[in-house]
Parts: sequence; C-alpha cells; structure tokens
Amino acid sequence: MKKLRVMLADDHRIVAEGLQRLLEPEFELIGIVEDGRALIDSAADLKPDVIVADISMPEINGIDALEELKRIDPNVKVVFLTMHRKVAYAKRALDAGALGYVLKHSAPDELVLAVRAAAAGRTFVTSELTDELIRMLQSSKSGAPEPIEQLTLRQREILRLLLDGHSAKSIANRLDISPRTVESHKYSMMETLGVSTTAELIRFAFQSGFADI
Repeated sequence: MKKLRVMLADDHRIVAEGLQRLLEPEFELIGIVEDGRALIDSAADLKPDVIVADISMPEINGIDALEELKRIDPNVKVVFLTMHRKVAYAKRALDAGALGYVLKHSAPDELVLAVRAAAAGRTFVTSELTDELIRMLQSSKSGAPEPIEQLTLRQREILRLLLDGHSAKSIANRLDISPRTVESHKYSMMETLGVSTTAELIRFAFQSGFADI
C-alpha cells in the first residue's frame, strides 16, 4: 500500500527530529519547514496528503497559515500538533478548517491516528480536550467573528511584527513593501478593531490572546 505523503512544520529542530522518527515508519515524510510562510510556499509545491503543523511559529502562525492554504486549496488537510491546552485554541483551529488537534505530549499515542483520520476526511481531537470542546461547541452561539479574525493575513503578519518590536521601516524591509503600506495596514487594523493608537492596538492583541500564538 502506498504510504501517505506528510509534510511537517515546526520551528523547534529537536521537536521536529523527534516527530520525524515518529512519523517516518508510518508515512512518507516529504518535507520539514520551520515557519508559517515556508509552510504556505512548500505546501503549494509539494502537495502533501496531510500537513502536521505547530500553531506557534515565526512569520505566520499555523492557524493563519491554514486560512491562507484553504484559500489556495480548499481540500488541504492539516493536523495541528501543539502545546496549547486551551480549548479555545482547538475551536479556533477547527473553525479555520483543521482536521486534527493533538497535544504534543500525546503525540506518541495520537498523532498517527490523527494523520490517518485527516487523510480520510475525519476530524480528530486529542482525548484530553474532547469533552470540553463538545461543551463549548454546544453552548456557543453563531454570530459575527471575533474582531481579530476580521484582519487580513497581511495585517496579522504586520501586527505580529509590531508585537515583536519592529518599526514600520523594519517591517517594510522584512516584507518587501513600503513603510507607507505598513502604516496603511496599521491604520486599517486600528479602524477594524476600534482603537486609536498603536499602544491600544498592541494592548488589544495581548488581551485577545493573539500574542500568545
């Protein structure tokens, strides 16, 4: 039987090496990347059957990267492997289109199962969070998305760099855009989020939990 083709995205080299040893006996590991931007670019080239990705990564976090991947290929299949135990993160990941959410300490028992489930189009959530997630989904009401989710991928990329202390000029150099474009995105974010200063924008990012991933 032909092995499933799996791509791995994790910025911690030691963790990635451990996951490689876990995955290779079961799957064909076709690539390892270390940040969200590389994940987007490599997935488009390699077209894996399933992507195993961390949530917290440089450049673009895993959930934002998934949203971009979904725009490129609505059928992309992603399993998140993360240390984030808060059920709100699992819900956000599933809302973005993930088919799996596994905690890193559960990887030896659950990751292979999650990858196989995702390949078959089924959703797998780590057993530690399943009951709490079901309760959250049952009690949640449909409505407008969270304000931070209304930002574009580029805006969230810029916001993350602002949180890291980069100036508009530094961000422009990193993203190969003009400082004026950076400022335009920043003011658009402020308008969307209902804040009036850069300090308030940063504070909103921390209070919303955006800075945690």
